[in-house]
Amino acid sequence: MRLLHTMLRVGNLQKSIDFYTNILGMHLLRQKDYPDGKFTLAFLGYGDESENTVLELTYNWGVEDYDPGTGFGHIAVAVDDVYEATEKARQQGAKILREAGPMNAGTTIIAFLEDPDGYQIELLNDRRESE
Repeated sequence: MRLLHTMLRVGNLQKSIDFYTNILGMHLLRQKDYPDGKFTLAFLGYGDESENTVLELTYNWGVEDYDPGTGFGHIAVAVDDVYEATEKARQQGAKILREAGPMNAGTTIIAFLEDPDGYQIELLNDRRESE
């Protein structure tokens, strides 16, 4: 077994695709309209779906706003340098929720961004590289 994807409902599909591709460096892997269901699915990630967990963006036609909810926490994305990635995201217009720095009660360097729909994205160093 393996984790296939995480799904987020989004209010503006193109704006969300732009955020995840241009700011977080993902690739649009596939996208399909479902006219009978009045929705579009877009799958994004850092590698082929056959070997990597991906992000599914669901756009329900005509729905422009969602409440991210209280049960959802965040999506974590590994980066080489949290400080550098945060600054690059800022320069590209991303909303920074928490500046890069040590986590509360720990030493791991983290930062938080907000995507166009208000979902939180945590940036942290790829632990596989430091172990």
